[in-house]
Amino acid sequence: MDELALRIKAWGSELGFQAVGISDTSLGEAEAHLLQWLADGHHGAMDYMAKHGVKRARPTELLPGTLRVISVRMNYFPEISHAAEAVLLDPSRAYVSRYALGRDYHKVLRNRLEKLAQKIRDVVDCQCRVFTDSAPVLEVELAQKAHLGWRGKHTLLLTREQGSWFFLGEIFVDLPLPADVAQQSHCGTCVACMDVCPTRAITAPYIVDARRCISYLTIEHKGSIPHELRPLIGNRIYGCDDCQLFCPWNRFAVKSIEPDFSVRNKLDDIMLIELFSWSEEAFRTRMAGSPIYRIGYEQWLRNIAVALGNVPATAESLQALQARSQHESFLVREHVEWALQRKVEHKQD
Repeated sequence: MDELALRIKAWGSELGFQAVGISDTSLGEAEAHLLQWLADGHHGAMDYMAKHGVKRARPTELLPGTLRVISVRMNYFPEISHAAEAVLLDPSRAYVSRYALGRDYHKVLRNRLEKLAQKIRDVVDCQCRVFTDSAPVLEVELAQKAHLGWRGKHTLLLTREQGSWFFLGEIFVDLPLPADVAQQSHCGTCVACMDVCPTRAITAPYIVDARRCISYLTIEHKGSIPHELRPLIGNRIYGCDDCQLFCPWNRFAVKSIEPDFSVRNKLDDIMLIELFSWSEEAFRTRMAGSPIYRIGYEQWLRNIAVALGNVPATAESLQALQARSQHESFLVREHVEWALQRKVEHKQD
């Protein structure tokens, strides 16, 4: 098993993973934390979080007989034309979370993980199952136990080498592989991620209230965005990276060399008005293969309407909003009306 573990890590490197680690399946402490988080209602409208409950902390319920979890890490930060901070400071431009600028990571990671799992099956009779954010898995906890990094106060995994700009994936296996030693935290007294969060969604170290998180509001939340949070969203139309952008450890991040994570549709530097003008057909065509495709056109327009409401009043932004004021979707119309009212308030100010 020692030799096989070394081979698995070597195969993972050959397949493009920047790190591979192995952990046991003991997640008792994490399970208690999860149950408290759910009890506090911090999952918002993500009913599936409560539905799966403790299954997330019990790998054997996903794959009976699981003895070890192989965790992998793949860097994704792409080469971009404008610094993220510069885009955030220009309210007329759209900010898209860095992980969503290229191809949907689920497909990329799953294909690589399946290849790694098959290499293991080729040399030993075993049961393997791969996961890429596709099932109830406490991937950050497992990755920390596998020595891939430590949980930051923003709840994401952090590393000395790559900060937090990477994806995680797992292979559950029924082999008694040697487990790696869990990595210790290196956040110290730093609370940069908590201080910079636009909506104060990080309510305490290691606790995020999804109901206030911009990533949740623009991606997972399907209904009307709470009025009091809309101005705080700024120009973030899909996700939010502030807690990562201002994390000191991300100064050491290395750009990804994966072609699939390269920027598509100029989403790293594009005007809100241009995106708001896309037809549903244009959205479907241009976002095919992107994680953004999953939120759908209606939610896409909702998010951009909020961002346009946060832009100083200009003839162009007013015209763009008025063009959508009679949209067939009530959700879109409601957010457009709010944005237009904000324009009136801006002029009065």
